[in-house]
Amino acid sequence: MRSTQQIAEHATFQNFANCYWREIDTGRTVRHGPEAGPVVECVEWLLPSQRTALRAEIVSRSLCGPCGFGRIWKRALPDAPADTAPTDTAPSSPWRQTEPFTALCGLASESYRRMEGKNAGADLRGSELELLLRVLQSYQSVQRYLNATPAADRDEDEFIAAEQSLVFGHWLHPTPKSLQGMTPWQQPTYAPELGGRFRLRWFAAPASRVSHRSAIRQSAPEMIAAILGASSSRLALREGEQLIPMHPLQAEALALDPAVRTMLDSGALRALGEAGPEFTATSSVRTVYSPDSPWMLKFSLPVRITNSIRINRRHELDAGVIMAKLIGAIGPGLSPRFGFVLDPAYITLDAADGCESGFEVILRENPFANGRQRGVATIAALTADPLPNRPSRLERIVRRVATERGGSVGESARRWFDAYLDCALDPVLRLYDTHGVALEAHQQNGLLELRDGMPARFLYRDNQGFYLSAAYRDRLRRLIPEADNIRSLYYEEGEINRRFSYYVIVNQIFSVIARLGKDRLAEEDDLLRLLRARLERLALSLTGAGRRFAEGVLDSPTIGAKLNLTTRLLDIDELETASEADLYAQWPNPLCRTGAAAVERGHHAFSA
Repeated sequence: MRSTQQIAEHATFQNFANCYWREIDTGRTVRHGPEAGPVVECVEWLLPSQRTALRAEIVSRSLCGPCGFGRIWKRALPDAPADTAPTDTAPSSPWRQTEPFTALCGLASESYRRMEGKNAGADLRGSELELLLRVLQSYQSVQRYLNATPAADRDEDEFIAAEQSLVFGHWLHPTPKSLQGMTPWQQPTYAPELGGRFRLRWFAAPASRVSHRSAIRQSAPEMIAAILGASSSRLALREGEQLIPMHPLQAEALALDPAVRTMLDSGALRALGEAGPEFTATSSVRTVYSPDSPWMLKFSLPVRITNSIRINRRHELDAGVIMAKLIGAIGPGLSPRFGFVLDPAYITLDAADGCESGFEVILRENPFANGRQRGVATIAALTADPLPNRPSRLERIVRRVATERGGSVGESARRWFDAYLDCALDPVLRLYDTHGVALEAHQQNGLLELRDGMPARFLYRDNQGFYLSAAYRDRLRRLIPEADNIRSLYYEEGEINRRFSYYVIVNQIFSVIARLGKDRLAEEDDLLRLLRARLERLALSLTGAGRRFAEGVLDSPTIGAKLNLTTRLLDIDELETASEADLYAQWPNPLCRTGAAAVERGHHAFSA
């Protein structure tokens, strides 16, 4: 039995190697015959900057998900003339098995050598060291989560259990569990995977310095009072003050801000301490949930999570409110199998310079309170790799459906997938087709409500993840005039389709296909045929942007994909970069109608 160290190290290598394979070097497929054991299939990478060759055993392939790697070997390459690259035709040393992290460091170093001379910035060495730091942090976090003992009485079908089950993180990211700015002793309280509970910190601020806005009749201060309930009586406000809740980590960081410190010292801002119900982190870390609160809250955090420091920007606050109004206006036309978890309000302390003060708080709907928290899970949790010796969440659900409804596991998986597309694809494309509203519906932003194990409704969350088609601007303005005020969300259709194809198809739907295939519940090529047929029907029934999107996905030999490793190699904060489009690329498309025969023969679609 492997130790948690070995499991975490292997998982860290597998994430990095899959990203390297897709973004840096597809290598070549070879047969490898170790001294003991049968010949195995491997991917071989030459690392000329290190005069080394690396081979990773391929234990599983996927048409649209990650490959599974096993043992890893390396050997030195023979010396070559200075003006030529080394080859593997005349080996000077035998293949020797190596540890996953040693191999990962080799891939990382080679990645940076290939960046030289490509206008990649001056401090490549600094970026390389930063990447290795984050890789180590991600590895340490995974090992820590594996060592943690889950609560024995946890209901696996509850919303928050799914949110906090993502031990390994997303396979398309090289450092999925890196947290910079959260110490090891803070993680048991604030990291979602460890299930800690905490109370919010509260501040009393002059009402004249507080901005708030709501898309509904209930104001943000009224929502905050509802969160506190009976606890509000213990936070005695003075005349002309308003309450602002804060995440404890952010409260500690704000206390070190000179402007905030001055306000606290003068009494213009008062720190009132802890109060209210206990909250716990959802999968995003900075959005917190309590079954006893009618609202979730989304905070800025002084923590770099994967690629970015998470900050609620002022323009995002207003965009959330306007989008809540827009979705409310569209609402009557939405499918009953589709809905939103909206961010309809915000509150913040105004900064003297008009920028963010750090007190920006987004209030999010909480449909999973008061006994309604069962039977819903994020797509990320459904498709995540399970803990050792356990079935995945999706496998458990599909096998239960097969037992309770009858029929084979394969039939149940295909029926489940078809119902999932009814919820997560059709209404999402119809929204885009009718109103020009596209969603950043990646697997963490998508929630699936289940009834008797079957998909019943797809819920989308995140006010930062809307793309509005510039061609639909007049139509949206007619729904609500304020739609014209969120210029930052308008994009040309081609750019929307590139991102939309990644988030909805590659990140979300492909993850479901890959999970069902990896768990041997269905064949990936069968599910791809179902998805292709569904897109063909939608292309016939839709008439606008949704039709053009579906046809593009079916006819293009490539599909949009995000370059998470490249983003990390160059140490880019994707929320701060001015050229976000540069973080996307095109990968071979297993849905392309002209390439369907190759897909159905079982070729690895991403190795081209």
